[in-house]
Amino acid sequence: MTQPNILPTLRIGLQGSGFIANFHLQALRGVRNAQVAGVYSPTQAHREALAAKANELELGPCRAFDSLEDMVASGEVDAIWILGPNDTRVETMRTISRVVREGRGSVRAVACEKPLARNLAEAREVLRLAEEAGLNHGYLENQVFSTAVLRGKDIIWRRGASIAGRPYLARASEEHSGPHKPWFWLGHKQGGGVLSDMMCHSVEVARFLLTEPGKDRSSLRLVSANATVANLKWTRPEYVERLKQMMGPEVDYSRRPAEDFARGTLVLEDEQGHTLMIECSTSWAYVGPGLRIQIELLGPEYAMEINTLGTELKVFLSREVRGSAGEDLVEKQNAEQGLMPVLEDEAGIYGYTEEDRHMVECFRKGLRPSETFHDGVAVVEMLMALYRSAETGQTVYLAETDLSDYVPPVARA
Repeated sequence: MTQPNILPTLRIGLQGSGFIANFHLQALRGVRNAQVAGVYSPTQAHREALAAKANELELGPCRAFDSLEDMVASGEVDAIWILGPNDTRVETMRTISRVVREGRGSVRAVACEKPLARNLAEAREVLRLAEEAGLNHGYLENQVFSTAVLRGKDIIWRRGASIAGRPYLARASEEHSGPHKPWFWLGHKQGGGVLSDMMCHSVEVARFLLTEPGKDRSSLRLVSANATVANLKWTRPEYVERLKQMMGPEVDYSRRPAEDFARGTLVLEDEQGHTLMIECSTSWAYVGPGLRIQIELLGPEYAMEINTLGTELKVFLSREVRGSAGEDLVEKQNAEQGLMPVLEDEAGIYGYTEEDRHMVECFRKGLRPSETFHDGVAVVEMLMALYRSAETGQTVYLAETDLSDYVPPVARA
């Protein structure tokens, strides 16, 4: 018998219809007790196409809504997945919070894609609005839910740390040849460049691996941050022009570039006062088979490593095989010939399936997810500390620095 506070099926409304929304549709095919019931996107053709795809995948019945307010107030959705551009996050959350506080609709939870917001002030506002409305909330950081990451952490802490001592160094990097949509390249809309776009993944998966199982991520205290950012590729004249051709004249890296390379080091302390370190690097200037994620976890007598391009499945296509450009082998694919790695289940390997499964079950049962908006705020704080360090050329010590109103130079008006 179903308990009164447990929903038999969580009806999800997707806010946004772009690249990441399609990833979630693929992931939700592997999640039980979930229905994609609604889609809202400002562009009618896009929302209708995504709703049609949800129905085609038998994730519905799903319908496209004419406004976010209509979807939240409809009584047809129980949770909202916020998947729109970063510069719309706060306004989206204001609408959801207001409709829920007015007692309209049936929304009980909200999940938000990375990063939670463009800066710390916005991230705290998103959290405040969710809690003011009494909403359960989950932060959608897919790398934390990667099957390799989950399995690796379990083995390291159970077999290695229990005998030799806790891990003390986590490394994470993510690289590809550049984002899909123009707004990602615009610092004032996205909130930064590659550091904001991709290091949000790296710092959180590293913090997750360093956190003792069963403890909250807040058990680790951020002490300091040091970072360097650079423009390595996309400010070269030939690539400035290529970027304009791909993304439109608004994306002009001769006038207003966002960094395409970032390196960061974070120092943390655990509850016993042990020093822990996170090393991260991210790039939009990597031209290889496709998106490359590398993760390492090191401790006194052990090490763990993950490389998403070290796949079991590879294909070779000779120069006689000519096809149109696409991403059917791996995300951010850069070639259609040669020896190519293939990710046979990107949604699963990258963590989206397990992430959505976890959020659906927590929201359906009224439980607190393992990643919440509080973690989203902590991630943005780490990013702002790294940006501040890169701007000043000095190590930022969190005890001495107020980042509440800080905005990275590339995101300033």
